[in-house]
Amino acid sequence: MKSTGVIRRIDELGRIVIPKEIRRNLGIRDGENVEIFTESDSIILKKYNRLTSTNEIATSLCELIYNDFNYKIIITDREQIIAYNGFKENITSLKLTKEYQTLIEEREITTKENYTFNLNNFTITGNFIFIPIISLNDSVGLVIMYNDKPLTNELPLGKLVARILTRKLDI
Repeated sequence: MKSTGVIRRIDELGRIVIPKEIRRNLGIRDGENVEIFTESDSIILKKYNRLTSTNEIATSLCELIYNDFNYKIIITDREQIIAYNGFKENITSLKLTKEYQTLIEEREITTKENYTFNLNNFTITGNFIFIPIISLNDSVGLVIMYNDKPLTNELPLGKLVARILTRKLDI
């Protein structure tokens, strides 16, 4: 555990303020939830990610889409790749760049042809559809469909995957 050197007083209602700099560094926006854990004499606050609870479903959906339709697919939360299928490299947990976080924030389906997708050392060029996953009025991630050939039926399948994940999150 890394010390921040910050000390805060707990008010009469048991509240503390997490300094803005720490929230910014961890990517915690106003109104977002944090998870609270305890470990011996420590309280640990962790940015809450609703998509984490759907990793197993996301992985299964990616496997089905790739095996049944041969479409390459990536599912992200707001920060990283949580599931994928159709790629030789292990890309789980690759952090999203600001460009992809902006696509999440914009909440619009975006198609990019002859586009280079680049995260860390993972780079592929082809045709992409970026479909935001929106749950409870919050954009929580992306479904990314990829093909090195012209896009055909990826959009309806990508929308279906996003809707399934949304339904799971909204329960």
